[in-house]
Amino acid sequence: MKNRQLVNIIFALLMTLSGIANADRIAIIGTGDVGAALGPEFAALGHEIIYGSRDPERDSVQALVNKTGNNASAAMPTESVVNADIVVLAVPGRLAESITAELGDLSGKIIIDPTNNYIRDGVPRLATDTSNGEAIQAAAPGAHVVKAFNTLSWRQMVDPGSSGGPVSIPLVGNNAEAKEKVAEIVSGMGLEPMDLGPIQNARHVEGMLVLWIQARINGEPFDYHLRKTPTR
Repeated sequence: MKNRQLVNIIFALLMTLSGIANADRIAIIGTGDVGAALGPEFAALGHEIIYGSRDPERDSVQALVNKTGNNASAAMPTESVVNADIVVLAVPGRLAESITAELGDLSGKIIIDPTNNYIRDGVPRLATDTSNGEAIQAAAPGAHVVKAFNTLSWRQMVDPGSSGGPVSIPLVGNNAEAKEKVAEIVSGMGLEPMDLGPIQNARHVEGMLVLWIQARINGEPFDYHLRKTPTR
């Protein structure tokens, strides 16, 4: 067992024994790199994971379910969200709004939005005048959208130490309690939550990817994550 997994398991046990955290049912829509990175991490914290997939019986999906453990399962996307407390949109950014609308009534649920939606035709730019975070909130007005996990690679989600130090995760959203819940998950993963205000600020957080792409085009690549200024 990797040290990272052991730390997560110990953390989950301590949280459970102390009564600080309650396990949630988390529907992760998508089984690509981001979904496959976050699912096992969330499960290691004691949460029950159900993956939303268009082909839940596919071998690769079932392999991810087995890897995730902790009674993880897979179902069609609309089925996966029915009893979920939290919904993670681990989907292509250009499809996030339409997929949200297809999931049905998400009222009262927390939606974690790790997506970025950009156009790379010529000068890279955001594909929306607002942001994916705001579009998702409009598509699910009764839900509590929290933008998170979109400013780092999936590799750093599972191995923050690869960045050479602490990694901060910006959180934007309109509901304070939803952000607090996501912040608990972020902290449990060994990452540092950072509240950056309401969902309208999602456009600025998403814009970081545009700069990251432009830097690579210009031959000036940089590491893609944030780090809080140390307090003295």
